Amino acid sequence: MIVSRVARISAVLALFLICVACGDTFRPVAVPISPSPPDPSSFHYVLVVSDNGPSSPGVVSRIDVSGDTNVGEGKTGVGPVHAALLPGGTRVFVANASEGTLSSFSPNSPTLVTTISLPPNSSGPAVPVFVHTTESANVYVADPGTATAAGRVLVVSTTSNVVTSVVTVGTNPVALAELPNATKVYAVNQADGTVTSINTVDRTINGTIATGVSPIWAVARGDSARVYVLNSGDGTLSAIDTSSDAVLPSPVSVGAGANYMVYDAKLNRVYVNNPVTNTVTALNVASDPPSVVFTRSVAANPISLAALPDGTRVYVASATCSSGALSSCAATGGTITTQVTVLNANDGSIKTTIPMGGVPAVPQCSGARFDVFIAAAAASSRVYVANCDAGSTAIIRTIPQPVAGGTAPADTFVLNVPAPVSAYPPPVPVNGLCPPTQQPANNGVCQPPPQNPVFVVPGP
Repeated sequence: MIVSRVARISAVLALFLICVACGDTFRPVAVPISPSPPDPSSFHYVLVVSDNGPSSPGVVSRIDVSGDTNVGEGKTGVGPVHAALLPGGTRVFVANASEGTLSSFSPNSPTLVTTISLPPNSSGPAVPVFVHTTESANVYVADPGTATAAGRVLVVSTTSNVVTSVVTVGTNPVALAELPNATKVYAVNQADGTVTSINTVDRTINGTIATGVSPIWAVARGDSARVYVLNSGDGTLSAIDTSSDAVLPSPVSVGAGANYMVYDAKLNRVYVNNPVTNTVTALNVASDPPSVVFTRSVAANPISLAALPDGTRVYVASATCSSGALSSCAATGGTITTQVTVLNANDGSIKTTIPMGGVPAVPQCSGARFDVFIAAAAASSRVYVANCDAGSTAIIRTIPQPVAGGTAPADTFVLNVPAPVSAYPPPVPVNGLCPPTQQPANNGVCQPPPQNPVFVVPGP
């Protein structure tokens, strides 16, 4: 009896084992653990455009925001003056005024440069002075023309790198503003006091809009419903209703001589600098007409300004010459002194003033549109001041920084990043020192001077 029971139990166990073996095989499940993502700030960058004299190619330097270093350079054509990034920062386009071309390359591969030749106008080679886009398929280039050649906007395909359309606009277009929704481009025609509205779909002209005396800059509002035009000659800000391309009544006065402005998407404001009155005006553009938030006196001769993307502060770059006007400073042997005024965006109060020092003026910067140009990094952690005469770009840290024994305050000068060496001949040593830096000569030889930074493009 006992043997029979054991046999039956053994048979049941055998059947169970057979069933298990014939079914699904279950294995331990390994759950992967994703590593911590890299710090996005390490990928932030700005691009600095530098001129290299009347006959040599310039350079675009990529400065890493987190490392405060030049991490790569791409060659441009002769006389680079302006640049634009495609959305997402996939490609940069540089306008080379002295040779009538665009340089195009990826910021990640700056040595692989494509040169795009622009067709001549009726009186000679193209002179591109401004390049702009808010779309991925095309970039738009302003060619002012001459007294005998009408101004043009050239449309360049970003995929084929060729000019696909030429649109005749007003006299002397000096700036462009494309709507964020990429439906229209507005060309600012300085000489005839108009703005040309261009349809981006078929490249036809929607209309020519009279704004004010000597319009010089334009920005589009974030919702694409308004474009604001700065008229330097009569000191007004004109608002264009982009649905009808009509100028709205009651232009805002910002003072004759105002010549540069930026749009603050965070606060929905426009900031305007005026080197004649030495002021910055903040305008709330949420309603019509724009209302003045504040007007603040800043350091003498403000040339450019930048608003932090986080909406907290405005940085104003000023430059003065010890011997007169900036345009003749080199001829008169003057020194260029630069400083940055930091304004609190909430009330326009001055937070601090950051001295950038003085340098001898150089002839090649006398004709630059911006003797100093300032721009803020996308992460709001740095501000960059491209100083043409100094041949370098100053970095200002906008956030507190832990240091040994405490914390370094925000809005502190970090360092100067020198531009690449230029094609100009090296200076002759004086008592074994190289002017103007007074560094010791190397075996009696000085290094050639640096190139001259003229524009900064913030990366994504």
